[in-house]
Amino acid sequence: MAITKRVIGSALVLGALLAGCKGDDQLVVDRGVGITRTLSTCPDVGIPAYTGDVTLFNPRDSRDASAIDIVANVSNLRSTCTEGPEKLYTEATFDITATRRDAGAARTVRLPYFSTVLRGGSAVISKRIGAVTLQFAEGETRASATGKAGAYVDRATATLPEDIQELITARRQDGDTSAAIDPLSRPEVQAAIQRATFEVLIGFQLTPDQLQYNATR
Repeated sequence: MAITKRVIGSALVLGALLAGCKGDDQLVVDRGVGITRTLSTCPDVGIPAYTGDVTLFNPRDSRDASAIDIVANVSNLRSTCTEGPEKLYTEATFDITATRRDAGAARTVRLPYFSTVLRGGSAVISKRIGAVTLQFAEGETRASATGKAGAYVDRATATLPEDIQELITARRQDGDTSAAIDPLSRPEVQAAIQRATFEVLIGFQLTPDQLQYNATR
């Protein structure tokens, strides 16, 4: 799976970090000169590169533009995060819209999708496969459906150790030597952040040929 992705949600692509989601227990990093950054335990939600759309051909083995049968896209990806004492639960919903070449008889198309929990940008923790059903009405070339995926993340694993939190949140006064150093640039902090970073990635479950087509077209 390609790791490059379009992330939906937090503007900080560091992802899931500390205690709490969306407000009450977020960690605010004060960089000493009125600049702050907010870090949250809640996983970011995104779409891995080349998996946000799928093209079906007829004939199936053709790759000519004239053989394109159906094109579908994932859009409007959004998520909610619910925190418990031991687990964080992220639920993502998204829309799938599709167009077909021929406005013929009514037609049903079922498209598989995956939801994956990724840790540290590369380690796959879990993966689930679902599917959405698209109903093309007679004479219509467009159809849409809504998909949903959920994932649990261990809260303790997504929480930075206390010593790392202290390094990040230590108050830096203007003029101090430490004020010029961004704590998030320290190697030990970066490594801890990577270990505590989780993402929920969603996209079409593509065949190798479909993935290659998306990557090379």
